[in-house]
Amino acid sequence: MSSDDTSLSSPTGSVSSETRKRRRLWLVGLPVLLVCAAIVARLAGRAHAGAVLARETSEAAVQSVNVIHPQTGAPNQEIALPGYTQAFIDTPVYARTSGYLKTWRFDIGTHVKKGDLLAEIETPEVDQQLRQARADLSTAQANLSLAVITATRNENLLKTRSVSMQDRDNAAGALAADKAIVQSNEGNVARLEQLQSYEKVLAPFDGIITARDTDIGALIDAGANSPSKELFHLAAIDRLRIYVSVPERYARAAQPGATANITLDEFPGETFQGTLVRNANAIDLASRTLLLEVDVENPAGRLLPGAYTFVHLTLPTATQSVTLPSNALLFRQEGLQAAVVRNGHAQLVAVTIGRDYGEKVEILSGLQTSDAVITDPSDSLVSGTAVHSAGLKSE
Repeated sequence: MSSDDTSLSSPTGSVSSETRKRRRLWLVGLPVLLVCAAIVARLAGRAHAGAVLARETSEAAVQSVNVIHPQTGAPNQEIALPGYTQAFIDTPVYARTSGYLKTWRFDIGTHVKKGDLLAEIETPEVDQQLRQARADLSTAQANLSLAVITATRNENLLKTRSVSMQDRDNAAGALAADKAIVQSNEGNVARLEQLQSYEKVLAPFDGIITARDTDIGALIDAGANSPSKELFHLAAIDRLRIYVSVPERYARAAQPGATANITLDEFPGETFQGTLVRNANAIDLASRTLLLEVDVENPAGRLLPGAYTFVHLTLPTATQSVTLPSNALLFRQEGLQAAVVRNGHAQLVAVTIGRDYGEKVEILSGLQTSDAVITDPSDSLVSGTAVHSAGLKSE
């Protein structure tokens, strides 16, 4: 046997040959395994990226919104209604007798007391009529005195049958007639004296002269067939009236005896106290409002009649409402709506607003304090849209 055959057949030679085969197989298979691993890793990366992309796409399709909870009640439980002040007593002063204005004593802006002489009127015709009436009264009184004497004498003579009963009766009738004439003349004198007293125009109450529409020498015509001309206008301003029309919805706030705060633009930051003294107890059919009167004490005269005011009325606690920012409302063809998040979806609900505070509005119906209301909702938002609440914000 040769040496080569001996080496091939030996155990050591067989092991080396197998080792070399395995090495060749490993060297050939390793690149294949690496390629396969790279392919698998790439396919897995693509699948993960696809899943992430699908998830991100799904999340992007859900709109992110900010939500708030409505607040209970209004910022201030009151309503402010416009009105204007009126003098508690406001009246024109006319003449009751005709003539010429002799003099006037007070001009506009003057405070007067009841009974003060405002003006005097010259009435020569009335004075002449009064003198004539007094003369007629004197004549009638003289005739009455003679009639009394005649009637008394005839009554005494009748007892002795010196005169007939007819003469006695005639004398008694003449006496009764003369008494009636005296009474008539006394009434005429009293009428003319009263008319003459109207020559003095007096202030009917304490107040301020707000207008003077006459002057010295002006003809004053107080005839019944012609319209009288106003001489003065007098107003009492120590107390003022304010008439306010309250919407029917807040009619329960207009209870007599309640307190009302009065503000005026000419007194910024200052509040005047008023009292509700009465209301009309009937809703006006045209305006659907209730008329009420508020009285304000004005002893210093700071408030002037005709001034524009705001009357603040406290609402009764039974009035339930919530408030929302104005930007949380949607103005749609269906009416005023708000978007509420429920179970991850937006729902549009109809709301009824009360008072408008500018940045906030009062919601009378449609929302509760537990509702999550979307702020700045999109105009294209519809009910059923999936949304994601980005966070709860405070109103």
